[in-house]
Amino acid sequence: MDDEMEKEIISDNKEAEALQKKHLSMLDRLSKRQQSRSTSSTEPSTESTSSFLSRFSELKSSIESHLSDSQSVASDPSQLKPHLDKISESISDLEKLVAQSSYFLPSYDVRSSLKTVSDLKRSLENLSSELIPKKKFSFKNKASKKERDSVVPESKQSIAPVYNSVQPSYVARDSPGFRNKTGEVLVGEFKESEIGEFTISDLDSCEVRIIGCIRALFIHRLKDCRVYVGPVTGSILIEEAEGCVFAIASHQIRIHGARRSDFYLRVRSRPIVEDCNGVRFAPYCLSYGGIEEDLRGADLDAETGNWANVDDFRWLRAVQSPNWSILPENERVGILDISNSGSMKKEI
Repeated sequence: MDDEMEKEIISDNKEAEALQKKHLSMLDRLSKRQQSRSTSSTEPSTESTSSFLSRFSELKSSIESHLSDSQSVASDPSQLKPHLDKISESISDLEKLVAQSSYFLPSYDVRSSLKTVSDLKRSLENLSSELIPKKKFSFKNKASKKERDSVVPESKQSIAPVYNSVQPSYVARDSPGFRNKTGEVLVGEFKESEIGEFTISDLDSCEVRIIGCIRALFIHRLKDCRVYVGPVTGSILIEEAEGCVFAIASHQIRIHGARRSDFYLRVRSRPIVEDCNGVRFAPYCLSYGGIEEDLRGADLDAETGNWANVDDFRWLRAVQSPNWSILPENERVGILDISNSGSMKKEI
């Protein structure tokens, strides 16, 4: 090989090495740029919060406008109930928006938004009471056994009395529900269609089973009870529970004043506890025929892991709140199958 050919080969090699280095450098820059974009997209941003607040304010103003229009709509009774139902649905949508956004919102914005939703609900209740005569509800006792009380709301029967808690976050509602029972098995089956609000209050040593979907669930003053509920498409509020076990699934769950109680949850947003002590959490474990379809319909089929991401609004320190804990696996129940309404099976 002559000198001139050797120089040409060396030159070609150097050029190839230079191109390779340039190519590797370009790949490195692209990789860093992609990582930077990924990082920024996964971190909560003020833009996300700003977008939520703008959307929330827009929906709130729309709801308030419809509430203001209700007096004029009342002149046509055939239009009044659909009008109020539409407002109720809009408030539920607003509440769902808070639930879906709570993972990136500051705690203050979550609390403020929930307070606004609560105020809107109360305004709608007061307006409904003023403009529409209260419909009375009761329940049909489908069971022949004394241990069972299976219910379906009847529009022309009387309603059980409703009591207000000492410091309620929400007003107790004249909605279908179970109230003032001791030592009974209470069964609600709503598989055909989703119902609206449902209330469970003033129970002692009872077992509650709700099969199917409901839109919102309010639970007040329970002692030594077991509450097993299918998917709730809106929110669940629990106030004053002692020595109870809950298996519940919802977009948003708030727990106030609970003591020595276990919660098996499926929830889209972080559960909120206030003024609680000795409460423990584990993943949702309920089963009945068709529950998977119900969970999909409620957009609760995916396990988010939020059952373990509890926010204690009364505990502002950076360390773990002493008021709640993860339920040890060796103390958890197995799958709770409530398909058989006569006697519940516990599958391990």
